[in-house]
Amino acid sequence: MFNIARQLLDLLFVVFGAFIANLLTPDTSQRLYDARGMFITLDIALVLLLFPLFNLYQSWRGKTPATLIGRTLLGWVVVQGTGALIYAALHRSIPNHSHISHAWFINWTVLTALSFALSRQLIALTLGKLRSAGFNQKRVVIVGTTAEALRVVNRIERLPQAGYSTVAIYDEAAASGAKVSGVPVISRWNALTRCVRQGSVTELWLTGQPTEAHPCARFIAEFRNEFVNIRLLPDLDSFALANLGTVDLLGLPSINLVDTPVWSLHVLPKEIFDRVFAAAILIALLPLFAVVACAIKISSPGPVLFRQKRKGIDGNEFSIYKFRSMRMHTAEAGVIKQATKGDSRITRVGAILRKTSIDELPQFINVLKGEMSVVGPRPHAVEHDELYKDLVLNYMYRYRIKPGITGWAQVNGFRGETDRLEKMVGRVACDLYYMRNWTFWLDVKIVMMTFMKGFVNVNAY
Repeated sequence: MFNIARQLLDLLFVVFGAFIANLLTPDTSQRLYDARGMFITLDIALVLLLFPLFNLYQSWRGKTPATLIGRTLLGWVVVQGTGALIYAALHRSIPNHSHISHAWFINWTVLTALSFALSRQLIALTLGKLRSAGFNQKRVVIVGTTAEALRVVNRIERLPQAGYSTVAIYDEAAASGAKVSGVPVISRWNALTRCVRQGSVTELWLTGQPTEAHPCARFIAEFRNEFVNIRLLPDLDSFALANLGTVDLLGLPSINLVDTPVWSLHVLPKEIFDRVFAAAILIALLPLFAVVACAIKISSPGPVLFRQKRKGIDGNEFSIYKFRSMRMHTAEAGVIKQATKGDSRITRVGAILRKTSIDELPQFINVLKGEMSVVGPRPHAVEHDELYKDLVLNYMYRYRIKPGITGWAQVNGFRGETDRLEKMVGRVACDLYYMRNWTFWLDVKIVMMTFMKGFVNVNAY
């Protein structure tokens, strides 16, 4: 019933947005066919057809308003784009058909998008308040060891707006009468079945490691006549290095533990931002680049740009660009000596460039070429990769995504020389956190933090 109500509400917003847009841009055409009415009818059909494909009418429980709004706006853009293509095709085949006003179409699109966004925000917040107050709760029994169950209990307690409450934990190895975070622990099978059947339990969550054998069949068989949702929640935190989800493999469901994150539409804003931001920076800083190039040439003989091989996504090597900050010297084959404080190889101009991070600016060329991203794990010299890959756990996993000019590690103080192993361990930990928790808005936050913290750093030399 709630799904039908949400669909009807969405259709109402489509019509309401078109109506308000019509008031803003009145239709004075006296053509034979009502073009706007035809377009609205077409969009209603497309909303009914396409919105379910974006999972907009599944349960909102546990989903953030940002996720709901993002999916809805993406669906609306697809609907409007599809509708415009279909209308354009029909327009050519129907004589004396009136033209659609661009202003009306834009107003309609924006007003309806705002209605979708505001309504979902309001509904999600209202439901969250009700569930936090104890209404519309899903009663959960968690199956697993005490430690594994505690992880889930803590998550439920941190998200009261999701509307889940833990009734009990079933752990056969636990002592009778024990409690975990105030939740009673059950250790006997007959006590579990009685709890589920008499306690109005609606959810049974099976936890554990993915390498363990789960007696799922036992629970499914026991509660086959009960209206209880049985879900498997394997603990992937110690296995999967990023939020990789599941994939269809030869028609079989598969959980990704280690894999390169797949490009999808939700990454599109990052790709667009990278190209636009890089192009804007390069154009805006052309005068600075010219001054820096002249200063480098005057300070010491050699090229303006320094190129060095680095690993990119999936370990593919590329040449990274920097303004040259050192005097020309012969490096020992296979050995990269990091710049240190007071390094005699660094020129006076180079010291300023490194201190202010201006030497890194040519990397926006790498971003424009698609070899790097504005935000991501910093790529290290290939020789350093060979050194640290066996010293730091999951070090090479950083190269499963595009490297970046700035990153979560850099804005958290892990920048410059890694003269101690602990510094590299901290840097890698930050990079893996970024990969597990990436969103476009996290990228925006990191860019803003980079500007706010400034480009001058005591560890840059």
